[in-house]
Amino acid sequence: MGFRYIGVKAAVMDEVLTATREAVGDRGHVADLMCGTAAVSVALREQGYRVTANDLMTYSYHHARVMLLFSSMPQFPNARGFIEDMLPEGRHQTLFPLAPYEATIQALNLVSPQEGYFWREFSMDGRPQNTPKPRNYFSPENARKIDGIRACVRWLRDSRQISDLEHSLLLHDLIMAANDVANIAGTYGHYLSRLAGRANEPLKLTRTPLVLLDDAGRHRVLQGYAEDVAAEIECDLCYVDPPYMKRQYAANYHVLETLAREDEPEAIGVSGLRPWRDQYSNFCTKTRIRDSFRAVFSRMRCPHFLVSYSEDGLLDVEQLRQLFLEFGDVTLKAFSHKRFKSNNSRLHRTITEYLIHVRLN
Repeated sequence: MGFRYIGVKAAVMDEVLTATREAVGDRGHVADLMCGTAAVSVALREQGYRVTANDLMTYSYHHARVMLLFSSMPQFPNARGFIEDMLPEGRHQTLFPLAPYEATIQALNLVSPQEGYFWREFSMDGRPQNTPKPRNYFSPENARKIDGIRACVRWLRDSRQISDLEHSLLLHDLIMAANDVANIAGTYGHYLSRLAGRANEPLKLTRTPLVLLDDAGRHRVLQGYAEDVAAEIECDLCYVDPPYMKRQYAANYHVLETLAREDEPEAIGVSGLRPWRDQYSNFCTKTRIRDSFRAVFSRMRCPHFLVSYSEDGLLDVEQLRQLFLEFGDVTLKAFSHKRFKSNNSRLHRTITEYLIHVRLN
């Protein structure tokens, strides 16, 4: 199980951490302004930094909460009661010797499937409301299972059987499990015509390996536009990993956003897009990206910015350097790694990325 997202930063983590240490030392407060999977946030936490993580997407918000805000294993104090309510007696007896988190995960794996929103809109057995052609994002069996688990998690939330943080954890687990069996080439911009590879495997929730450090109270997770959130943050260094291209995350990961929001939006067109303009990023627009960078740099109280960028970006690296020189001294490091590919693109297998340090005047 793993992330299938554009721009995951595992490949360049060492460079980011090294540049952070060079700028602010071994301790301090670092903002991860567009945290995505929270991979950089959790690496910073493990290195002893205080972290403020932010992202516009709801699924990223839950990822970051799970990675930053646990200091001990979740206890699910009402686990036995809701497991007995959810499952027939013959199915739940073997779960009670398990630790509460494991028992809860296994109980969710056993809940009855339902023919709900995901089955209707995102499986070939479904009957979507706004198009005659069914969509093939998930096998019918996995879509029914997602619907059953979604209904159970909503009930746990609404009946206050779980805490807000435990709620984020279960949503994170469901998002990861669904992403693992989605019938896609890379993003949710479209689905494959036939079920392929792991899309044929049954969906299964598994426990997330939590980072359990006695520091959860030091960290903060926000959700909002980077340009707006910047005014709320004072820190020693801000790491910015903006979208590089025109592809909007809100459109390309609409299915995961629906899981994270626990809603049932109108699914529009062949791809079943949810209404997503409320999460439109100006960083994906060549005419607006400069103003967005300027807003972040001018509004945040922070002396150091560390910006990841790509040779595929809307601006070339010299245009970016000239923009950043408006605010201070700029140093740049280039390195190559394997390219993310969501289709049979003829682009080179490797891509040059840049890590740009801006020290404000």
